[in-house]
Amino acid sequence: MPSLVLVIGEALVDEFHDGHVAGGAPFNVARSLAALRAPVRFASRIGEDDAAGRLVLDSAVRFGLDVGGIQRDATRATGRVSVHEEGGGHRFEIHGDAAWDHLHPIDVASAGIVYFGSLAQRHPVSRAAIRSAVKRAAAPVLLDLNLRPGTDTPALAAESLMLADWVKINEDELERLLGWFEPDVPALMARFAVQRLVVTRGEAGYALYGERGALLASGAGEAQPAFVDSVGAGDSFTAMLLAGLSLQRELAATLQLANRFAAMICGVRGPLPGDPAALAVWREALHALPPEEARA
Repeated sequence: MPSLVLVIGEALVDEFHDGHVAGGAPFNVARSLAALRAPVRFASRIGEDDAAGRLVLDSAVRFGLDVGGIQRDATRATGRVSVHEEGGGHRFEIHGDAAWDHLHPIDVASAGIVYFGSLAQRHPVSRAAIRSAVKRAAAPVLLDLNLRPGTDTPALAAESLMLADWVKINEDELERLLGWFEPDVPALMARFAVQRLVVTRGEAGYALYGERGALLASGAGEAQPAFVDSVGAGDSFTAMLLAGLSLQRELAATLQLANRFAAMICGVRGPLPGDPAALAVWREALHALPPEEARA
């Protein structure tokens, strides 16, 4: 049976110069999982009745994501991020004291996999709620470490890594972790008892490390000739990985598909296509992957 993926973290609105789109790494992951038809429950918090919150809810419904786990805040607004595009990349200006900074306790019942990140831990209230949920869940935990200003400290990274079984980071984040903690991948994984480490490398592809830092799988980058922006590319990779784990698909094949999925996202404005129907071909490809062989 597929495993329910519990996704915890921020839902917000990314403000581009030419329009606003719903975003936030966990929300991107949750919507993708829903569109890929992997069982998912999303825990977040938005303003009770503001335009940004309505945009978030409308997007969730369009992608088939259940909104029952999205809490409402009567006093704080839905989160906002100003996206500044610079030289083919982007810089995020994440506005403070949003509804997602004040998560209430989270239901972890029936979770088969738990996903959490670092940005949603910037405020003590949400940090406590997230860590309590992760510790209570009797399920493998995947940490998507996003080292953004305000949550890019060695202490927060270490505390998060200690809670994780799987970790997904990009190559810049890996370099920072190696500078903070240990000189190489095997020592880093051993220090925090990480079972699997997934490193995305943009145009250079990806790598999966296992026990004692052994390289288990890797792949080259996928070209995107019609590049628009890279917002959400890492989230789409994570979503496809989680979907493959949930549906018990072969891991190496799942990673290859995740790599292609991330490249596709670089060809659309924002973290997901405007029309969820564009993901149908990716859903079909995922469900057609061979099953993971049973482990003794």
